[in-house]
Amino acid sequence: MSGDFRSQLEALRPYLLRYASLQLRNRDAAEDAVQETLLAALAAEGAFAERSSLRTWATGILKHKIVDAIRRTSREQALESDEDPAADFDALFDERGHWREHPEAWPAPDGALQEKQFFAALQSCLDGLPARTAQAFLMREHLGLDTAEICNELGITATHCWVLLYRARMALRECLDKRWFGK
Repeated sequence: MSGDFRSQLEALRPYLLRYASLQLRNRDAAEDAVQETLLAALAAEGAFAERSSLRTWATGILKHKIVDAIRRTSREQALESDEDPAADFDALFDERGHWREHPEAWPAPDGALQEKQFFAALQSCLDGLPARTAQAFLMREHLGLDTAEICNELGITATHCWVLLYRARMALRECLDKRWFGK
């Protein structure tokens, strides 16, 4: 295994993690998918024929790992629904009904709730955007792609990309003014 291949692959980790986080919406699941992707890519180094960029190749592997993670989660949720939910809590208490280990205090539940509500409002606003506009915005702001990468992925010109980003920002600003800041 070449050290250069390994270091190039490791440099892709932040991008792959942003991509997986966007798809899975769970940081732990995204980290697992990226880890599995990197391991699979290292194991298949000889299969990388350089017909595409390393980033494109690794993203292709990641897409399969994301699908696997979604399938695994849906299977686990089906199994969990058959179990007694109270049984999980019994281990938290001793024979007198006292906590075995006291739970940690929440740092700021009001702040966490407000943050969650804000992101729900933002998601609702994003859902209201035209699909291509939302996709360009998320690629830029969430995945951190530059204009050339967005244009390449969407098959558009740089001017069209800037128009989409401008429209997304203006629509999101208006929507958030109504749904969040104006409430």
